[in-house]
Amino acid sequence: MKHDTREWVAKAEEDFFIASLAFRARTKQQTHNSVGFHCQQCVEKYFKARLVEAGQVIPKVHDLLLLLQRLLPVEPLWSPFAPALRGLNDYAVKFRYPGHIATRADARSALKACRSIRTEVRLSLGLPKK
Repeated sequence: MKHDTREWVAKAEEDFFIASLAFRARTKQQTHNSVGFHCQQCVEKYFKARLVEAGQVIPKVHDLLLLLQRLLPVEPLWSPFAPALRGLNDYAVKFRYPGHIATRADARSALKACRSIRTEVRLSLGLPKK
């Protein structure tokens, strides 16, 4: 595995850890928006890790669907991720500003999608499921 790929994976794992921790937190402070944001970030970084490993240039974008389009020639079986990615995309910007508030159900859905996609990308990179 390339050095840059490992760095992207480490950053993705940090986001996954924070999203999981925030989701399980027993606090009065709502963390649902942050759970979604870190799930989106985790998937984005894993996609960029896979692009690096495939020898592709990493675009400076946060759009998961655009990243998926770049990955489909390498990973054609990932096209079913598109609906989940549309939902995760909203957490990159929309839920970071007033007017949009994620619920616990939204956060659970984001974490489920993130976990599923993370597993597939890790397998593609030859990493354990974890």
